[in-house]
Amino acid sequence: MTSLVSVRNLSVAFGRTEVVSGVSFDIEAGACTAIVGESGSGKSVTARSLLGLTGGVVRAAELRFDQTDLLTASPRHLQRLRGRDIGFVSQGALVALDPLRPVGREIADSLRLHTASTAVERRNRVIELLGEVGVPQPALRASQRPGELSGGLRQRAIIASAIALRPRLLIADEPTTALDTTVQAGILELIERLRDQGTAILLISHDLAVVSRLASQVLVMKEGRVVESGSSARLIDAPQHPYTRRLLNAVPTDRPRFDRLTEAPAVPAAEIAPNVVLSASGLSRQFGDLRAVDDVSFRLRRGRTLGIVGESGSGKTTVARLTLALERPDAGSVSLLGEPWSELAETSRRARRPRIGAIYQDALSSFDPRLTVGRILRDALGTPRRDYFAVAELLRSVGLSPSLAARRPRLLSGGQQQRVAIARAIAPRPDVLICDEPVSSLDVSVQAQVLDLLDDLQRSLGLSYLFITHDLGVIRHMSDDLIVMRAGRVVEAGPTEDVFRNPADEYTRKLIAAAPRIGAAD
Repeated sequence: MTSLVSVRNLSVAFGRTEVVSGVSFDIEAGACTAIVGESGSGKSVTARSLLGLTGGVVRAAELRFDQTDLLTASPRHLQRLRGRDIGFVSQGALVALDPLRPVGREIADSLRLHTASTAVERRNRVIELLGEVGVPQPALRASQRPGELSGGLRQRAIIASAIALRPRLLIADEPTTALDTTVQAGILELIERLRDQGTAILLISHDLAVVSRLASQVLVMKEGRVVESGSSARLIDAPQHPYTRRLLNAVPTDRPRFDRLTEAPAVPAAEIAPNVVLSASGLSRQFGDLRAVDDVSFRLRRGRTLGIVGESGSGKTTVARLTLALERPDAGSVSLLGEPWSELAETSRRARRPRIGAIYQDALSSFDPRLTVGRILRDALGTPRRDYFAVAELLRSVGLSPSLAARRPRLLSGGQQQRVAIARAIAPRPDVLICDEPVSSLDVSVQAQVLDLLDDLQRSLGLSYLFITHDLGVIRHMSDDLIVMRAGRVVEAGPTEDVFRNPADEYTRKLIAAAPRIGAAD
């Protein structure tokens, strides 16, 4: 069978720097090829070379889509292919959509450019597409701007746009990164249906569970080169290259608590008394007609991690904001270190603020872009402006070189930015850290490093974590106790392993069943 996509000896260079070198692969209609690797490995640049969107110098012995030579095709021809024959799900849902246009209008663009459909037909098709990718109230959402949608809803809108014309090739660059477990399962089922109906899929992902479910062939990239390739089953069951083995070892799914995800040795555990450091009783919060949090209670002990898991909109982040006293509850209360917290005036809380900190998903946006790393950490430490020793010690404690103190955060990698955010959070020596999706934007190997770092800091400093995520593999690996939320309420709670092994609530069983696991593709 003739391949729909054929790539031979592809290289891409930016100036004198070659970021992709010697990459070759084929994709047949109705098949999925995946490219995996760390950030900066060249996988996204490889995918974009098929669209003419790299911005660099592209060379290849062959770069073909169907009968089109992509190296010699005119910009106009490539533009016609994009959207009509090649769909593209780009990474970064938070910035990929025009913030000034309704989502429906952006999805309808490809229909307007490539079909003779009427405005009414386009609107009906947009609503149909949004429903197909699992967007609730699709007619309402089509009229809203991206800023009115969650990250997960924006990602689904991007997918709807990419498949609007049923392209023959779908390039999916981290298509499920921002999605919670059940929505992710729905998107994977949709991509599977497209594949089974004859669409060729090029999947770019750091999620090896997703890759093993969808892809028949996998390329493992490191520093711009393919270090291993083969069938999904062979690479997962018998990886040959040390880098592939390291990627697989970094996956937290089904890994016991404190089992190391990296080769770094664990730090010794400090002696701690497991007293309650944070508790909530009957927390409720209403926004208009929406009851975002409804009668939520929990207790967190020193040196332990309480996980909160649930779908987008379940109330997880609102609980975090109530716990941090960034929102005032309509009912209920939060206590910190055995004393009132949420009901106090901010002036009364101010002196105790260093006792509780936070780590967020998007580290970069939480920094003042005008400040260097050193200045950010000195401010967090509350030390004199020229106390370089304290900053250096703090950077070393999170595995970073003190030389990074002179840089601004935007010049750091995503993993380095998240480590700086952790350093800032632990600088005032807090008792409790609220971790709200702290690793969901990181690739699997960097995620493993950050999770091991959080474990090490917990063991050495006696920290307590309230750990919020939609990733069931991460939450099982990281938490001692777990609460499952749905529509603002706690539907199940208990020791993490008990919840996973014997879930009592139907919703919990649904979440666990929907979570992808590493295994051969069907």
